Amino acid sequence: MKRIRFLVILALIFTSFSGTALWAEDWETYAVLDRLLKIKTPGSPVICDDFVIFTADSSLRRVGVAFSHENFAATYWFKKLVVPNDFNAPIPAGQKLPDPYKDSGVQFCIYKVPQQVKELEYRLVVNGLWTTDTSNSRVRRDPVSGLNMSVLQMPDKSEKPNPFDSLPEGVTFTFKSAPGETVTIAGTFNGWDPFMYELRETALGVYTITLSLAPGSYQYVFFCKGQRILDSFNPRRSYARDGKSASVIDVP
Repeated sequence: MKRIRFLVILALIFTSFSGTALWAEDWETYAVLDRLLKIKTPGSPVICDDFVIFTADSSLRRVGVAFSHENFAATYWFKKLVVPNDFNAPIPAGQKLPDPYKDSGVQFCIYKVPQQVKELEYRLVVNGLWTTDTSNSRVRRDPVSGLNMSVLQMPDKSEKPNPFDSLPEGVTFTFKSAPGETVTIAGTFNGWDPFMYELRETALGVYTITLSLAPGSYQYVFFCKGQRILDSFNPRRSYARDGKSASVIDVP
């Protein structure tokens, strides 16, 4: 049931982004989605990997965010997050079925921060009025325009792991999630067995495993909390025999 609820919400989130500049595949990592679904009330911006999750109260008519490094040329509009309704009692015969989804009270925008941006300067537009982010106490006055801008310091971005760095001793696979999870990997190298290889948490929320693989091309996916997850550090994708997407790696 929990997995079904997650997939339903995931589908709604992807649908809600139609027509915006952000594509689903840019942020469809488990860490970003899991962090978004844990937000129960609007608050200060949340940094997750290379992304920032902005939130606002869903009662606001329209909320957007724009950034100084883009010269405020584009506005990224928030979308409402809806969640499944919980029905604890059976619906009497002949009575109209209630709406299966409800407003979570949160609207959100997920923005991918460019690698070169170390400090994010932004302004919000709320119901047609430009303003700073009241949930963020860091504000800076632009000496040229005289406008106040909200400021968000981005953490140092470590270089993404390259699985080929470990050759020829083996191929190291890396997965990021919440701490204390059970993460496994399966692929064409082990007959898609989801239980054979379990990753080890080598740092807080960072899981790795090194496999000795013969030269060839391999498809693979990670498994965490019952979810089949692609490798966010590897952009190469293809379709497996079951018709689902899988990550691909070539071992020379």
